Amino acid sequence: MSSKYKTHLRTAATVLAINAGCIAFTAASTSALAAHPPEMDEIIVFGRQINLIGSAKAGSEGVVGYGDFDDRPLSRVGELVEVIPGLVATQHSGSGKANQYFLRGFNLDHGTDFAVYFDGAPVNFRTHGHGQGYLDLNFIIPEVVERIEFRKGPYYTDVGDFSAAATASFRSYDALDENIAAMTIGENGFRRGLVAASVGAGGGQLLAAAEVLFNDSPFVLDEDLEKYNAFLKYTRQTGAADWSLSLSAYDSRWTSTDQIPLRAIETGLVSRLGFIDPDLGGETTRIALNGEATVGDFSLSAYALYYDFALFSNFTYFANDPVNGDEFEQRDERVTFGGAMDYARPFTIAGREAVFRSGGDIRYDDIFNVGLFDTVARERIRTIRDDDVQEFSVGGFVELEISLSERLRASVGARGDFYDFSVDASIAENSGDGSDAIFTPTAAIAWRATNALELYANYGQGFHSNDVRGAAIAIDPRTLEPVDPVDVLVRAEGAEIGARFARGAFNATLAGFWLALDEELVFVGDAGATEPNDASRRFGVEFSAFWRPTDWIRFDATAAYTDARFKDAPAGENRIPQAVENVFGAGVTVDPTERLTAALRLRRFGAAPLIEDASVASDPTTIVNLGLYYDVGPARFGLDVLNMFDSEDADITYFFESQLPGEVAPIPDIHLHPVEPRQIRGSVTLQF
Repeated sequence: MSSKYKTHLRTAATVLAINAGCIAFTAASTSALAAHPPEMDEIIVFGRQINLIGSAKAGSEGVVGYGDFDDRPLSRVGELVEVIPGLVATQHSGSGKANQYFLRGFNLDHGTDFAVYFDGAPVNFRTHGHGQGYLDLNFIIPEVVERIEFRKGPYYTDVGDFSAAATASFRSYDALDENIAAMTIGENGFRRGLVAASVGAGGGQLLAAAEVLFNDSPFVLDEDLEKYNAFLKYTRQTGAADWSLSLSAYDSRWTSTDQIPLRAIETGLVSRLGFIDPDLGGETTRIALNGEATVGDFSLSAYALYYDFALFSNFTYFANDPVNGDEFEQRDERVTFGGAMDYARPFTIAGREAVFRSGGDIRYDDIFNVGLFDTVARERIRTIRDDDVQEFSVGGFVELEISLSERLRASVGARGDFYDFSVDASIAENSGDGSDAIFTPTAAIAWRATNALELYANYGQGFHSNDVRGAAIAIDPRTLEPVDPVDVLVRAEGAEIGARFARGAFNATLAGFWLALDEELVFVGDAGATEPNDASRRFGVEFSAFWRPTDWIRFDATAAYTDARFKDAPAGENRIPQAVENVFGAGVTVDPTERLTAALRLRRFGAAPLIEDASVASDPTTIVNLGLYYDVGPARFGLDVLNMFDSEDADITYFFESQLPGEVAPIPDIHLHPVEPRQIRGSVTLQF
């Protein structure tokens, strides 16, 4: 490692040491919690019912959690983010792979422009072997998630990379209300076991959870999913300071059925749930240590992560290599260190209440194995890229919020980020180092028109980073032809006008937004090179509502529409492929008796153009899930009916060329991954 990166690593280690020292100091100075806290009546809190008037910065931000998760049928953990209005999480490969996300007219791929944090630590991966911003949520155990706080648009100074479309922060419980042991069994070899418990320890709370999951899937090719999850968190709290330390470990391996060409289904070559290449799939290992502390006006966090990933895919079959086929392996192995600090200080200006915030974050990724390899039956036959990358970033922000009157709040802020990188590539011409920096301002105003209605206006700039291999590249690793490098940081700019209404058991939000990106440059891990796209702009509107008319029934609904276009493309050829125009979701949960709960949920995402002239488009997809739950003493019996009406829609649709066995040339065609057919899963959960 170069001396420069030794310096970066020492800097990151110093920040971690400072944060860890603060956490340790807090622990040393924290008095023990009361051994027997007073008993209180149980109060069920629904995140969507929380009144954010007077505290929210924009109409599109919100909180979901607590009771919102108790009765929600899920087919996969990634669907947790679908509580965010307008967001869709799909899957085009095995369930061990990161989901594909769609929001605000973005095909977010596996995470680009959608930043996610878990207990303060970033989840997205930079310069990832499969795709920039790779966002794998499979390490999360749903039962330990207390709430999800979401914010949309580039209007927030405390987040930088990947946050142009939205930011979601998962927060885990410090202590569970009840310890649980659960078992779920379903069709197609689905088996899941869970144990999660909290105990008092050393004057604090220790939460431990473990999950195992096995699944063959309903596809012709068994998925053979093996998933293991563990989570351990220790928390101490006092009136003066709080701190926590957590350890998570995740390991999975799977076989995947990727998207298949429509012509293969129509000619009977394979069934709708069939496959072309039987050797696809992957494995992931993730181990993370995370610490957080709040001391007075300071919030501190630090994290360390080890990650190992391998994925085998084949989208075009024999289009590039008629003899061996187009199967390839993507590889990523790294360690990541980082931390963040946030300082918030209330004060008064001319008798008006104000808050000054400042802070920053630092991150270092040592990616010592990131590559792309041609394979046959998962055996490497050719190296396309095999690189060693170090990437360092530091960012800081300031923000001032002031109450201009009893009903009017305003804020202004700015953020600066600096990135530095070094690429040691297997192709010498693609090695290099460099840096980039960006400055992004924000402004917001909120007017409380009545006690039940608040109006918002927001403006801000943000960014996403590109894979730094694309910034160092000189020749295409497959064709060996010269290519131009790309910028490391790409600016986003957006504005929003929103409203929030809350009265009694009903609340609703409405937001209209505009969002533009300078360039939609993407480093395509499948090709090992950069795919340039034009600058883009998006206009849209979003709506969400939650109503709890009585204690035994709850309604919620979300809807979104987005018009997405490339800015510099000719008219008629400016549609953004896979930009979903409309999304609708709704749910009703009823508790007709004290023991019985029923939940019905609908998710629909509309058609999307698959090429720039929109002459080829995907079909809408609609799925309905049903959950029935019955409580008997400390036991809960559950029945989930996923895809209740057995929809045969597509989970995701693409349009590109591929060549099947026996075909003499590549053929452009729709490629799709179907939604899984109706499945029934039964569960038993014991509280202890």
